[in-house]
Amino acid sequence: MPLREHLVEIRKRVVRIALGLLVGAVLGWILYDPLLDALMHPLEQAAERRDALIGLNFDGVATAIDMRVKVSLFLGVIVSSPWWLYQVFAFVNPGLTGTERRYVYGFLCAAVPMFLAGAWLAWSVLPYVVEVLNDFVPEGGANLVGAQMYLSFVMRLILACGIAFLVPVFMVVLNLMGTVRARTWLAGWRWAVLVSFLFAAIVTPTMDVLSMFGIAGPICALYFVATGICFLHDRRVDRRRVAAPVE
Repeated sequence: MPLREHLVEIRKRVVRIALGLLVGAVLGWILYDPLLDALMHPLEQAAERRDALIGLNFDGVATAIDMRVKVSLFLGVIVSSPWWLYQVFAFVNPGLTGTERRYVYGFLCAAVPMFLAGAWLAWSVLPYVVEVLNDFVPEGGANLVGAQMYLSFVMRLILACGIAFLVPVFMVVLNLMGTVRARTWLAGWRWAVLVSFLFAAIVTPTMDVLSMFGIAGPICALYFVATGICFLHDRRVDRRRVAAPVE
C-alpha cells in the first residue's frame, strides 16, 4: 500500500476505535453511580475497620463532573477492549499471510479474556492494597483521599495488570509464527521474574509482600505456562521436519 493509503487506513481505524470508546463511555456514564459505589467500597471497608474518617474528597468545583467523565471513559476502555483489539488486528491484517492470520485470530480470542482476567485480578487485590495503605494513618486521624488521585491509582493498577496478562499471549503467537522458539523464552526466565516483581512493586505501592506476590505470582505462572505451550509446539514442528521426506 502507498503511504497515503496507510495514513487513510490508520485514520479509519482510529475513528472506529474512538467510536467504540464513545459507546463504552456512554454505558459508563449510565452506570456511574454503581461503579462509583464499587470504587469507594474499599475505602468504606478501611474506614469501618479502623473506625476513622476515610473517604473521597472532591476538592474542586468541577471535580465531580471531571470524575464522572474519567470513570465513564475508564469503563469504556474495559468494555470496548474486544473492539479496539480487533481494530488493531484489522490494520495489520493485509500484510499477513493466511497462516499468520489464523494465529492472530487465535490471539484475539485469547487476548480479550486474558486482558479481562488481569483487570479482575487487579480489582480483587485493590481492597487489600487500600487497607494496607490506610494502616499508616495515625490513630484518630482522617484520610480524605483526592478523588482524581484515587481514580488514577485504580485505573493504573487495573489497566497495567490487564496489559501485563497479554504478554503470554504475545509469546505464544510469536512462537506459532516461527519468530521466537521456546528455548529463547526459557533462557530469559530470570529476567521475566525480575521484571514481573518490579512491575508488581510499581503498580502496588505498598510495603507488604502479599500484595506484590498477588500480582507478580500469576504473571510469572502465565509466563511459564506460555513457555510450556511453546515447547509443545516446537516439538511438534521438529517432528514434522524429521518425518518430512528429503527432496
